[in-house]
Amino acid sequence: MFFDSHCHPQFPQYDQDREEMIKRTLDEGIKMIAVGTDFEMSAKAVGLAKGYEGIWAAVGLHPNDNLHEEVDIEKYRELLKEKKVVAIGEIGLDYYRTTGEELIAKQKDRFIKFLELARETNKPMILHCRDAYTDMLEMLDAAATLFSGSAVRGVVHSFTSSWETAEKFLERGFLIGLNGIITFTEQYDEVIKNVPLDKLLLETDAPYLAPVPYRGKRNESLYLKFIAEKISKIKGETVQKIAEQTKKNTEELFGL
Repeated sequence: MFFDSHCHPQFPQYDQDREEMIKRTLDEGIKMIAVGTDFEMSAKAVGLAKGYEGIWAAVGLHPNDNLHEEVDIEKYRELLKEKKVVAIGEIGLDYYRTTGEELIAKQKDRFIKFLELARETNKPMILHCRDAYTDMLEMLDAAATLFSGSAVRGVVHSFTSSWETAEKFLERGFLIGLNGIITFTEQYDEVIKNVPLDKLLLETDAPYLAPVPYRGKRNESLYLKFIAEKISKIKGETVQKIAEQTKKNTEELFGL
């Protein structure tokens, strides 16, 4: 019933029980998109997608998870040729953990390279953005002008800004991804209330950001229901409706 639009089952936190974790998730009918954060983790995501019917992959270079990796777009282009690679991500900007003009300039350069790859391949993007929403919107607008809008689409993963900011992304055709963070606080209730259900994706960002009541523990895609319950409460819709619509949204965005 659920579709986890953003998780990392290839990460080392699952090295001891990955097969068991994936089996119990798929047995519950939950599908997953394994999202890359650098070339190694992107390649591992592709490997999992090829090995399991209910898993797909995204390949990309996180803005600050591997600052030492030099962008070799050709390697990512090769990964994108795999049939089960459905998106470019996660990519973007993060000024919370990375500061200083030189490193921010490096992030922007990385982001531009992957924007160009999105244009070339016509793949949707999974955007990582933290404390950098203004700059990201400006860069997406510049890309839309350059690319005639054909490839500038995707989801803003782990959205943690205001409704006003969310509205700006919606106006540009992007969807909003919500995860366990929304169960920690009421800070994002306005965003949940106002973003149309057909513009929302559910995600866990597992192994991180486990929702209440598992906050602080290793996250799993099985915990999507707790995120859906929070959205259900605020929107006045059933959990089943939230699950069905967000699953539909995920499949439509990623062409599944």
